[in-house]
Amino acid sequence: MSHPMHGPNPFKLGVFSANADGGLTLTSVPERWQAKWTDVIAAARIADRAGIEFFLPIARWKGFEGKTNSRQHSFETFTFAAALAGATENIALFSTVHVPMVHPVFAAKALATIDHASNGRAGLNIVAGWNPDEFAMFGIDKADAPYDQAGEWIEVIDRLYTSEEPFDFDGKYYHLKGAATAPKPLNNQRPVILNAAFSPPGRDFAAKHADFLFTSFKNIEAGKETIDDVASRTKQTGRDVGVYTTTHVVCRPSQSEAEDYYERYAVIEADTEALDYMTSKQAANSRNHDPEVYSLHRKRFAGGAGTYPLVGTPQHIADEMVKMHQAGFAGTTVSFVNFTDELPYFCESVLPLLREAGLRQ
Repeated sequence: MSHPMHGPNPFKLGVFSANADGGLTLTSVPERWQAKWTDVIAAARIADRAGIEFFLPIARWKGFEGKTNSRQHSFETFTFAAALAGATENIALFSTVHVPMVHPVFAAKALATIDHASNGRAGLNIVAGWNPDEFAMFGIDKADAPYDQAGEWIEVIDRLYTSEEPFDFDGKYYHLKGAATAPKPLNNQRPVILNAAFSPPGRDFAAKHADFLFTSFKNIEAGKETIDDVASRTKQTGRDVGVYTTTHVVCRPSQSEAEDYYERYAVIEADTEALDYMTSKQAANSRNHDPEVYSLHRKRFAGGAGTYPLVGTPQHIADEMVKMHQAGFAGTTVSFVNFTDELPYFCESVLPLLREAGLRQ
């Protein structure tokens, strides 16, 4: 079978962060996502039946403190994807990996295992990491040039998948003797690579190694600049790299109902201590957003980790996605306060509108 990320829909969708409590939110509302395994399975099956293309976990090792300590409870993403392989049929199952914390020989075998277990639906989301407190848990320092290390990391994986004989590797970050792995991924093809990056080094890495770049923006119009920039970089590498964005969704029958709920969970009942922890650490150590976004859009960070808000009626949300497609985005992820409560209504009400707009079959 062809990989779901290469399917026919012009605008593809993924469910993001259901493996972690709170999802992308920093809120204390009682209905906040708990990431119980039975609920995760239910959310994955809802997305799978609806034809959503991929299920993307977030990689977290430490919580964000505050009242909820959100993200402390999170499932490790290789085992997460492998476990979901037997519970789903068509949806792509990604693993999100902090390069410095996972050795490439292990990653290559784990990813191939998922590819076989899912009949070719595995995917890999490569991230550099930004939280020094998480790096400290592993006894390592945050890398000064993380994408240099990531370049070696993916080169090792590519060679493991293409070499029929053991090989040595002597790089700056990895020194390997007799490296080999089996089984290889299905169809002798490396699983789809997604790179979550905003910085120029991250975009350079994606242009050289990734199939898709996963990025954020302040507004849809500004997102066109990222797409143009990635296109200019891929001209130098001769590769075709699609660009995805990421959103958090509040979909309700009326605009006022959606906006009132967004205000409630992302402002009135936001976990402000956790929000302060996350934004201060990310602003100091990450290039995932424009610097002014942290101070101007606290609501977005409580509502969905700084991702773009889709708040309103099904028609409003569908119209926004049409604009994203027109700007050149290949697709977007969606996240919710509670996936099993809210994903069914999104699928029932928004997906038909996207089909009418020609974005999905």
